Amino acid sequence: MKKILLFIFLTTGLWAQNPQEDVFHHPLGSKTMDAFHATCSRLAEHPFIKGNFEQEKKAGGSNRLLKSSGNFIIAAELGMVWDTVKPFPSTMTLGKDYLIQSRPGRQKNVISAQGNETFIGIAQALSAVFSGHSQKLLDNFEIFYSGAVSSWELGLSPRNGAVGSFAEMIVMKGDTAIRSIQIFEQSGDTIQYFLSNHSYPAELNAHEKSFFLLP
Repeated sequence: MKKILLFIFLTTGLWAQNPQEDVFHHPLGSKTMDAFHATCSRLAEHPFIKGNFEQEKKAGGSNRLLKSSGNFIIAAELGMVWDTVKPFPSTMTLGKDYLIQSRPGRQKNVISAQGNETFIGIAQALSAVFSGHSQKLLDNFEIFYSGAVSSWELGLSPRNGAVGSFAEMIVMKGDTAIRSIQIFEQSGDTIQYFLSNHSYPAELNAHEKSFFLLP
C-alpha cells in the first residue's frame, strides 16, 4: 500500500532546492486571501482536464532521479487517472473511495479505501487541490501563498496525521492551471510532477470513462 500511496501523491517549473526560502515565508493572510480564493475558483472552472505528466523522484541523500511520463485525466465528479507510458505502461485510477491499478494484459486490481484513514486523507487532499475547493484546503493544511492569480505559488503543510504521516510539505506552482506539484516526504524523498498540454473537453469519451469502471 505504501508504494501505491507514493505513486498517487507523486504535476513546468524549476526544481525547488529549499522551499522554505520562498513560499513558506508567506503565510496566507488578509493581503493574499482574495488572490488565494480566486486561484482556487479558477482551478475549479473545468469539470474535465487532460494533459501530459512527467514525474521525477529523488531519494533522500542521493542525486539519482527516477523518471516516468504519461497522460493524466482529472474529472471533478469521478476522480483522476495517471496513465504511465514510460518506462513501463501502467494505469492508476483514483476514484472517490477506491483505487484501480492495471497493466496491459493483466486483470485490474481494485483496492477499497474503506477503513484506511491514510488513503482517505490523501484522496480528499488530492480532490481539494485539483478541484480548487479552498475550504477543504484551509481545513486540512496550513496555507502559504505568494504571487497573483496570473502566476502563483502555493505551499501546504498538512494539519492532520493521515496526510502528515506521508508528506512533510507540498509546493504547487501554476497560473490558469496547476503546472507543477512537489512533494517533500517525511522519509526525505522528494517527488515532483510536471503537468503540461492541458486541454478541457466538455466530456470524456467512452475509452476515458472506462478507466473509472470497477471490474
